Amino acid sequence: MAMAFKMATTGMWVTDECKTSFMEMKWKKVHRFIVFKIDEASRLVTVDKVGGPGEGYDELVASLPPDDCRYAVFDFDFFTTDNCKKSKIFFIAWSPSASRIREKMLYATSKEGLRRALEGIHYDMQATDPTEMGMDVIKDRAK
Repeated sequence: MAMAFKMATTGMWVTDECKTSFMEMKWKKVHRFIVFKIDEASRLVTVDKVGGPGEGYDELVASLPPDDCRYAVFDFDFFTTDNCKKSKIFFIAWSPSASRIREKMLYATSKEGLRRALEGIHYDMQATDPTEMGMDVIKDRAK
């Protein structure tokens, strides 16, 4: 299996599938969002779920487990006050209160390595419950 990028701080590897899926979302617009997870046994960051172009933010939120950490990227399309169509990519570090301490630490220390491997992210968010990453927060950050 080809690896794209090793995260030095945790020894985790970001798979090529992660970068390829992200580039498809960014340039071809074939995905609305991507959810990533860490497989501790293989020490890989892998794609957990991909949202199609017709799926929205509600589907992304529904795909995040209530008791496990995940990373996600979301392609947010909006119109500016000048009626120009824009797109911003959000990186979300999902770390719910119900997840294990060890898992929270692993995801926290691996975050920057994945973020560096995914070039073109506009905004970072950290969320422990859905209200911290609501659509109102996304819209406010994208202004």
